[in-house]
Amino acid sequence: MNVKEVLQQFVEGATDLRFNNVEVTPETIHAIMINEIVPSHPEEDFYGKSDAAYMTTTIPLFKKAGIEVDSVQDILNKGIYITNAVKIPKNGYVVSKESGKATLL
Repeated sequence: MNVKEVLQQFVEGATDLRFNNVEVTPETIHAIMINEIVPSHPEEDFYGKSDAAYMTTTIPLFKKAGIEVDSVQDILNKGIYITNAVKIPKNGYVVSKESGKATLL
């Protein structure tokens, strides 16, 4: 299933919500890692470009735990799906109350 396509079914009208455009086989997922918020630029998210900013810290954390991965696809192949709790980028250092409420699905 495509995560973005499934989640967009629950949203009415145009929004700034950002969903992961990634194919996942739900029965292969054994754990979900939840990050705080989507980045300002979608290409820097976990499922963005291969050297995305979010992955520059994520891959070393897995390696430090003894899990050899080199990409988000490697992580998915190990049954771990990574997502962001808040689907709208924040302005500054805080998540607005409105953004938090708007992303509750």
